[in-house]
Amino acid sequence: MTPEEVGARLVALLAPVEATPSVSGGQRFARATVDVPPATWSEALRTARDDDELACDFFDWLSAVDELAEGFDVVAHLWSTRLRHGVLLRTRVPRDAPTVPSVVDVYPGAAWHERETHEMFGIGFTGHGELRPLLLPPEFEGHPLRKEFVLASRVAKPWPGAKEPGESEAGGGRRPIRPPGVPAPGEWGSTPTPAGAGGVGEGPRGGTPARPAGERPARPAPGARPARTPRLAGTADGPAGSARPDPVADPPAADGTGDDGGTR
Repeated sequence: MTPEEVGARLVALLAPVEATPSVSGGQRFARATVDVPPATWSEALRTARDDDELACDFFDWLSAVDELAEGFDVVAHLWSTRLRHGVLLRTRVPRDAPTVPSVVDVYPGAAWHERETHEMFGIGFTGHGELRPLLLPPEFEGHPLRKEFVLASRVAKPWPGAKEPGESEAGGGRRPIRPPGVPAPGEWGSTPTPAGAGGVGEGPRGGTPARPAGERPARPAPGARPARTPRLAGTADGPAGSARPDPVADPPAADGTGDDGGTR
């Protein structure tokens, strides 16, 4: 089945639920993609598994995408080991109540994926029963893959430059660029922000001066520069009063005579 046929088949089986088919990727990487409501999430995965024409018996992976104000997209990829086609199922949950039914009873292999997604994005999976930390210590606070999560290491260590797409074109001059995940100056931490180090798009800049006053001497006003010491007159070979050393005498000839013909 082509990706278009896979998506159309799943949408027909889920009717009258409003599901939207599409195709992601291209060429041999194209995959059928079907968007379903959160309430139909578990049913959609079960249908993709049990239908003879879809037969998606292999659970590949599950994760999420932070869409900021629009919420979170929970994404699961299934594959048919017999028919050699796949389907990408996707649902969107609101940011203020990110919860979706667990699919552990459909695909037991989804247990670790749901635990990781819960840990990294803060999305709840109703019916999972054991959403314990998987990668982070129990005392860790926050969800690192949410876009508003503050990357503390980038605040504590000077940002080396553009490291992510689009940063090389941001800003201008030599002003530092604020890296993704780092709040504006004064919004995090207790270290004062040097003047002019706010970066691009952060409003007024200020704070402690970048260099203590008086460290660099003030430049003299025009006309106040000290007069240069005039150069003493002398020959072209050096300054006056300098004497050229006597040239080295010619070495004696092999027969013991000098250049004047006398013996030495």
